[in-house]
Amino acid sequence: MRTLLLASVNGARSAADGAAVPLSPADLTESALAAVAAGAGEVLVHPRTPCGRESLSPRVVGPVLAAMRGAGVHVPLSVPAVIGAEPDPAGRLERVRSWTVLPDRAVVHFGEPGAEELGRALLARGVSVDAVVPVGGPAGPEPMARFLAWPVRGPGRVRLAVELAAADPALVAGLRGLPPVAVLVYGREAAAWPVLRLAAHCGTGVRTGVGDTLHLPDGRPARSTAELVAAARELIPRDAAAPGATAANR
Repeated sequence: MRTLLLASVNGARSAADGAAVPLSPADLTESALAAVAAGAGEVLVHPRTPCGRESLSPRVVGPVLAAMRGAGVHVPLSVPAVIGAEPDPAGRLERVRSWTVLPDRAVVHFGEPGAEELGRALLARGVSVDAVVPVGGPAGPEPMARFLAWPVRGPGRVRLAVELAAADPALVAGLRGLPPVAVLVYGREAAAWPVLRLAAHCGTGVRTGVGDTLHLPDGRPARSTAELVAAARELIPRDAAAPGATAANR
């Protein structure tokens, strides 16, 4: 089985970041289809209002998810339930509880207030959780401590998504001994490709897409998330761990 590769098709990008960033539901759907064809096993999409603002409103999230599924994106779809989409913790809870079309997974950032309650609310709705924990950056140890103290450990329903500030093998080694949940490791911008190489060789899930980087491994501008996914597949060892690798079995 192949290493899990999640495609981040737009992230926090805007039109100012160039033509590689899809904006409309139709463009997001086209990007997702191409990314899956290139080898992505999951898709992360940041739904946006017509004016380009990230939103957790059911009137924004639902149509994007429905368009993707209706067009044939038959892999798990994730959306971010984070401050960028709704600054108020109570507002985030209200939004996810009002969703009429559910994603398969939702991103919950454990460096943000209200993460624990938000994660429980998502799980109660049948939405799996990607618990984002930044490691090696300015956030310090608190987000990881909050995740480790979170008593929720639904088998197959909670995944630890570790954002590494740099491709430091010691940071990945530090993940050993954590609770036996699936692990996905990724970096952003200059850290994106070094971290992806390290994560792939360590057997965790990986992530790429224009939401994380606008450049290919050789520094050339990427034309699409599909091009980034294809490049990532070339960097993943043939004998890398199967999807669902956990911190405990590396």
